[in-house]
Amino acid sequence: QVQLVESGGGLVQPGGSLRLSCAASGIIFRMNVMNWYRQAPGKERELVATISSGGMTNYVDSVKGRFTIFRDNLENTLYLQMNSLKPEDTAVYYCHAPRSGVNYWGKGTLVTVSS
Repeated sequence: QVQLVESGGGLVQPGGSLRLSCAASGIIFRMNVMNWYRQAPGKERELVATISSGGMTNYVDSVKGRFTIFRDNLENTLYLQMNSLKPEDTAVYYCHAPRSGVNYWGKGTLVTVSS
């Protein structure tokens, strides 16, 4: 049974930082591509960042230079370090693991950027 559990969201002022975590179980984590998505109010879910099993990363243009995705394969944990946060980063952030044609999702963690 695949489980993805996000944590680390909260309220932060513009320009601040947060680190999101996603604890994974039920998959061979080190071999799995892992993704962070987000969904802002009234908008579609969008892919924010991807990390391959080999550590290659990719980001949506709006977060390049501010967000960093990384993984700890010993702890089966995915991270998203978010710096220089902007109000438009406000969203529910989801951890995602594609596996054998099935998409697995966490329940999400809310990030609110506001003064």
